Amino acid sequence: MDQLSAISEDLAEIEGHVADNFRALSNGFQKLDKIKDSNRQSRQLEDLTEKLRECKRLIKEFDKEVKALENSFDRETNKMLNEKKQSMIKELNSYVALKKQYATNIEHKRIELFEGPSEGYQDDNGLLASSMTNEQLMNHGNRMMDETDQAIERGKKVVQDTINVGTDTAAALKSQTEQMSRIVNELDSIHFSMKKASKLVKEIGRQVATDKCIMALLFLIVIGVIAIIIVKLVHPGNKDIRDIPGLAPPVQNRRLLAIHS
Repeated sequence: MDQLSAISEDLAEIEGHVADNFRALSNGFQKLDKIKDSNRQSRQLEDLTEKLRECKRLIKEFDKEVKALENSFDRETNKMLNEKKQSMIKELNSYVALKKQYATNIEHKRIELFEGPSEGYQDDNGLLASSMTNEQLMNHGNRMMDETDQAIERGKKVVQDTINVGTDTAAALKSQTEQMSRIVNELDSIHFSMKKASKLVKEIGRQVATDKCIMALLFLIVIGVIAIIIVKLVHPGNKDIRDIPGLAPPVQNRRLLAIHS
């Protein structure tokens, strides 16, 4: 890094970030060996995948910077920078292959949990990094990183679809809750109206009963008055029957009128 600092501060800074990420990857894979739970291993592997993507981005940035300054350096400096880049690519590919191997092992363990252990299982991850040329390593690493990026994008799409479904479900639940609240309010209003109508019907019933009693009493009074009038007309000399107030006394017969005259 001191040699790079003398050549370019930007290249030295990029190389330093790549070295930090490589150390984090090394520690992360060592920690991954100690984790037994497959779910925790998956989460740890996702974090390491993000580190790999960051390393890939930094190496591309390093290569871009080297190409931009290529005409400013002599042949030996350019050779040293290309070797540094190839070294970083080779180390990155080794971690990519290691990540691929761990991902396959985790998936294999999950399959064994449901289907039982499989016999004759062999790792088909391809050639080992030690037996591959730099070009093969670059192609293999780029292909594996592209597959990882595609898997991550698919995972992001699934997460986004899940979020969209959750949002739609929450909106539907909110709408249904508001509708149920309106229904409850309407039921309360109907119940109140029914109670008020029931009370009014009872009052009308009591009023009708009172009116019937009054009509019956009036009917009895009228019958009584008619009866008294009839008795007075039939027996006008009966002193036991009092005259009805406001009613003129019965007319006496002609013989009584002649005697008095």
